[in-house]
Amino acid sequence: MTSTPILKGDLPAIFIDGEVGTTGLQIRERIEGRRDLRLVSVPSEARKDPAARRDAMAEADLAILCLPDAAAREAVAMAEELGASAPRILDASTAHRVAPGWEFGFAELAPGHADAIAAARKVANPGCYSTGAIALLRPLVDRGLVPAGHPLSINAVSGYSGGGRQMIEAFESGAAPALEVYGLGFSHKHLPEIERYAGLAVRPIFIPSVGNFRQGMLVSIPLHLDTLPGRPAAADLEAAYRAHYGAGGLVRVVATTPDDRLEPEALNGTDAMELRVFGLPDGAHALLVARLDNLGKGASGAAVQNAGLMLGLASADLQARAA
Repeated sequence: MTSTPILKGDLPAIFIDGEVGTTGLQIRERIEGRRDLRLVSVPSEARKDPAARRDAMAEADLAILCLPDAAAREAVAMAEELGASAPRILDASTAHRVAPGWEFGFAELAPGHADAIAAARKVANPGCYSTGAIALLRPLVDRGLVPAGHPLSINAVSGYSGGGRQMIEAFESGAAPALEVYGLGFSHKHLPEIERYAGLAVRPIFIPSVGNFRQGMLVSIPLHLDTLPGRPAAADLEAAYRAHYGAGGLVRVVATTPDDRLEPEALNGTDAMELRVFGLPDGAHALLVARLDNLGKGASGAAVQNAGLMLGLASADLQARAA
């Protein structure tokens, strides 16, 4: 177990650098009513003033970065210039997810990983797609049910809220289509973290899509079971998930039937993620599916979970959101 963090004041202090964006706003909404921490802010007119941001970092125990990649790197450099007054860093951008010296902020990744996040000075919040893909793959790779070098395809659909201001405006103005498939250059920004933290030796094919709904996400991975070592059944894969994630946490394993239908918005407003394995008892095929709110466990909810670990805070509010 990790020790209680040393704080700069009586209550843990958090500075959200970039709090006016989608992720930052939702993080603030989740924590602003808590009595076990305080929020450090800069006036709206000083949000881009380096001196004001530096002063806020010096006051904070934890800085949560909700910035574009280049700005996040600049913010980390700014924090490091503070020396002993530097806050711990939780970066919600893509900039540091596979960078040396950064802990990956998926608490359920492996046994003891939540303690590693709690002890870390710098934590990179996962991407939404990668949260689902890694949750589905890592337990199977760790147990040898899916070899690290096995060729894999990952498909996903997300609400448009994770696509930034221009995408949000396009969908909400009616200018966007019902569905768009993208990432067709096979180089989506979440691929490096999926490959590393799922434990893969071969980069998977990942084809995401965005639908005309604000938030919610499905990530699915088809498997030919008779190409895997030992030819596991769908029940074996589900058992591996149950052994890895246990019961009562934010990641839940849900039993399935062949008649199930899944829509991506069912967990909106929560920080939960559901994992399912579809397959006939003696079938040669299986489909792995993760469902989550791309703004919950896929972004802001994960950030608050990680902040709670890093600052030693109780997570009762997170568990309530999992209901």
